[in-house]
Amino acid sequence: MADKCHLCLLGLIFLSSLLTGLSGVDHVFISSGEDVRLPCNNALADCNSTTWIYNRFSYSSTVELIVGGKKKTDTERHERLSLGSDCSLNIKSVTKEDCGSYICQQWTGPKGQQKQQGTNARVYLHVLHVSSSEISAGRSVILSCQLYSYSSYPLVSCGDWIRSERIDLFWVNQAGVKLKRSDSRYQISASGHCIISLNTTILNEDENREWRCEVTQVKTSVTFTVRYSETEVSTAGSIFRVIVIIVEFAVFAAPTVILLQIICARRAGRKNSQHREEIVMNTVLQ
Repeated sequence: MADKCHLCLLGLIFLSSLLTGLSGVDHVFISSGEDVRLPCNNALADCNSTTWIYNRFSYSSTVELIVGGKKKTDTERHERLSLGSDCSLNIKSVTKEDCGSYICQQWTGPKGQQKQQGTNARVYLHVLHVSSSEISAGRSVILSCQLYSYSSYPLVSCGDWIRSERIDLFWVNQAGVKLKRSDSRYQISASGHCIISLNTTILNEDENREWRCEVTQVKTSVTFTVRYSETEVSTAGSIFRVIVIIVEFAVFAAPTVILLQIICARRAGRKNSQHREEIVMNTVLQ
């Protein structure tokens, strides 16, 4: 009986530690280009003891972002980072490279003798990003939606947790209706759980139309709005202006050119006549 109770106690201890570990992990989903706040669940009375560290992959080296409540200036993203009053980490204009594992720690004590207080508070940042090929009416366009997450390997864009939770991506139209693969206008292809592409032909009436990439079970999405590039219009206008200038030059400059040719011809004629007279005079004198 005592052995059974002992086993029950060990089971409760293991379950308690497992739940504690899970409670210290947060998953934050954000669209690229937006600002995000990563919570620090082990913050003390002030943030002077707060340290934030980051790594992209499980085996990659750890980067210190915040140490002792102060921002490190030797990181590429330091201008976009700030520490909130609650010791949270704020990131402006999130990029797909910002995805990964962020850990908030608390260190107290004299310099060189500091000890960590409490456990790590880990936050996984997942970034949803959409890229596209060149947009123009009458041409096909490929919209690629990808969810970037913390991963064990650099070539794998989708994290283990994402795959285990069966979190998928899908496209919806401007009305919020999910696009179906059976629709002849759209060619939708998925590569795993974290990449989905939308291939369609842009029509004239598609200008300002929206397609949105969403994540299942998560309240985040990326909206792609069709806007024709003004490059073609401005280029055409430039070509038109060049043609007009050429025509204007041809119309208004042609009489001037002709007049100059006549003047030059007359001057040449006079020079030739003067030259002949000189020859005659020289002949007579001889």
